[in-house]
Amino acid sequence: MQTTMSISSQEVNSANGSNYDRQSELKAFDDSKSGVKGLVDAGLLKIPPTRSKDDIPIIDLQGTTHRGEVVENVRHAAENWGFFQIINHGIPKRVLDEIIDGVRGFHEMETEEKIKYYSRDHKKPFFYVSNFHLFTGDAATWCDSFLSVMAPTRPQSEEVPTVCREILSEYSDHIIKLGFTLLELFSEALGLEPNHLRNLGCAQGLFLLGHYYPPCPEPELTLGANCHTDAGFFTILLQDLLGGLQVLHQNDWVNVSPIPGALVVNISDLLQARFVTIKPIYLVTNDKFKSAHHRVLAPKGKARISVGSFFRPFNDGIESIIYRPIKELVSEENPCVYRDTNLKEYVALRAKAVGMSGTSALDVFKVESMKALLAWAYLYVDLESNDPRKAKEPTIFKVLGVNFSGMIKDDLSNIKNICETTGEGSGKAAGRMMVIGVAE
Repeated sequence: MQTTMSISSQEVNSANGSNYDRQSELKAFDDSKSGVKGLVDAGLLKIPPTRSKDDIPIIDLQGTTHRGEVVENVRHAAENWGFFQIINHGIPKRVLDEIIDGVRGFHEMETEEKIKYYSRDHKKPFFYVSNFHLFTGDAATWCDSFLSVMAPTRPQSEEVPTVCREILSEYSDHIIKLGFTLLELFSEALGLEPNHLRNLGCAQGLFLLGHYYPPCPEPELTLGANCHTDAGFFTILLQDLLGGLQVLHQNDWVNVSPIPGALVVNISDLLQARFVTIKPIYLVTNDKFKSAHHRVLAPKGKARISVGSFFRPFNDGIESIIYRPIKELVSEENPCVYRDTNLKEYVALRAKAVGMSGTSALDVFKVESMKALLAWAYLYVDLESNDPRKAKEPTIFKVLGVNFSGMIKDDLSNIKNICETTGEGSGKAAGRMMVIGVAE
């Protein structure tokens, strides 16, 4: 018989170090009047913590009979952090332990067996790779991964190695069920009906990644994962007890301390933008939730294991599905944040942004960015008089339409800078450029 692991608040406090009282430590240091040298003279061996506790929200899914309280906790965490941990989520401890062992078992197979699965063809239902963005990212990372598509279809049995075949399927069954629960909480946190996001297909696709971070001889010189946000709607992460995951919060890197039996949930790009489906149309719900930047430190002395379950659209290349704001979440007080786009464009822009550490593809689609960087961007050039407003014939105007598709924020900034240059000293042949119609 399976048992579900129950986690107490005392275990949570012990795991995340919340018993540490930084203010008391600071007062004791100041009262000593001996300064930092006094710490050294006293034999200090370890730098004191910089925080009184880990501030990552921890949400108990079974700790209250008041669902409204859980919904409010989810809303607060999603809006302010984009990250939170969940305890008492219903997945048995045995399953959590076995999926960690399965990921470890795959990556520690003999090389001649493991390389059979190595591929950079991301359309395969199961493959193993080192560094997804090896040729496009700023720097390589200290991580190997395997990816398995677990929904809407799964790999054939023979496509998955035996060392993790059965537990991948069993773990995914539990994760999908938990994902539906989280979608209900997200929907209610947005003021929608509980089944809204689920019915619109936000759990249509599930990609499971088994990450292996080997011990690094010089962990201070690399990262297990560069600063990034996740694609898709949301991610459920199981991490071992080694630690190393950090989330960027208010310009400070905060440790996501492992809690035995807990799972980490983070908002991804498409849920920040709130991309959800209704019939053939994807809708953008307008930036209430936060897709937080995060990274993983390279481990020293022991391998780190994590299992990421990514809920995301399945067909990346679809052009006919248009994203625009959900009408219930748009008002005069909360105007549209994002312009219309499609999934194919988003995926292409995200691939380009990956090469810029810390850059989010979502920035390109923000309406305010488009306004600031010449939305409508028509440049009127009068080659005769250098002043388009003095021209007598419209035929002497040349109108250049700028295609913003595929551009990133820096590209648009360059266009803006060029258009703000009035052209003095450039000569009559070059003409004078002037912006006379920027959209509101």
